[in-house]
Amino acid sequence: MNKKVSLITTGGTIASKEISKGLLKSGAISGRELAALCQLPEEIEVKVIDVFQLPSMHIGFEEMKIIKQAIDKEMQDESVDGIVVTHGTDTLEETSYFLDLTVDDDRSVVVTGSQRSPDDVGTDVYSNLRNSIYVSVDETLRGVGTVVVFNERIYSAKYVKKVHSSNLQGFDSFGHGYLGIIDNDVVSVYQKPISREVHSLNGDLPKVDIVKCYSGQDGRLVDLLVESGSKGIVLEAAGRGQVSPHMVEAIERAVKNGVTIVLTTSAEEGNAYPSYGYPGSAHDLLLKGVLLGSDYDSKKARIKLAVMLSEKKEIDVNSFTY
Repeated sequence: MNKKVSLITTGGTIASKEISKGLLKSGAISGRELAALCQLPEEIEVKVIDVFQLPSMHIGFEEMKIIKQAIDKEMQDESVDGIVVTHGTDTLEETSYFLDLTVDDDRSVVVTGSQRSPDDVGTDVYSNLRNSIYVSVDETLRGVGTVVVFNERIYSAKYVKKVHSSNLQGFDSFGHGYLGIIDNDVVSVYQKPISREVHSLNGDLPKVDIVKCYSGQDGRLVDLLVESGSKGIVLEAAGRGQVSPHMVEAIERAVKNGVTIVLTTSAEEGNAYPSYGYPGSAHDLLLKGVLLGSDYDSKKARIKLAVMLSEKKEIDVNSFTY
């Protein structure tokens, strides 16, 4: 029996057209047009669902929820073996992790995109899409959650990030590696996550913001975010999780006002951890009610915090240990 895949398209460079020399319109072609251009596997039945035709920086929480709803609808059909989502690369890592946290099904969700348009010389559109379809039906990846396929590699949604603005090798997972490869339509999986968490959405996703920390910084940005209605703030701090001491009072005020604050590190590898005892250190902030974000990068921590806040459940010091 042939495998069945639902291809959900949202726009991005993978669906772009040139509108003048060197200038692209992102999301200019439909999913059906895209599928017609590609040499899709003949032995796999592909159903195309157009959801958006948007650049990925135009995709926010509301659009992510619509993509999830489209996936959930397709998953109601038990004959569907897997899902592929095409997406612009700029926020692909954020949407991928959102889907990983919220889609509760053992069948694979594969997110892919491209660094070059379908008409570019050496485009990666067709190989990324074809490879993603094969990965989405591979039994070895059942139960893993959402993965990203790019440049013949398979990445966990939790750790994947865009690492080059234009190169075909646009994504990587520093310190964690990739899960496997696709070579001549053959999927080989070398490692899998040993655990997975799924959260339910309960209403709208609240406003959660990121503050990138730097030397000598004061607390104005934190105060402004609290005043403007942020329900959560992710601090992208230095090293083990250090911020300028001039920020501490504003951070403490925010926590007392009911804002959940998560501390992450700007380093590519390693954890936010209470190693030092001075004002502005991870230890100092932990004592003031800030949550440690373990090895999450700031973008993934923001997605997870928003999802957890929407559940309206208690968020504690262990919430970011996975």
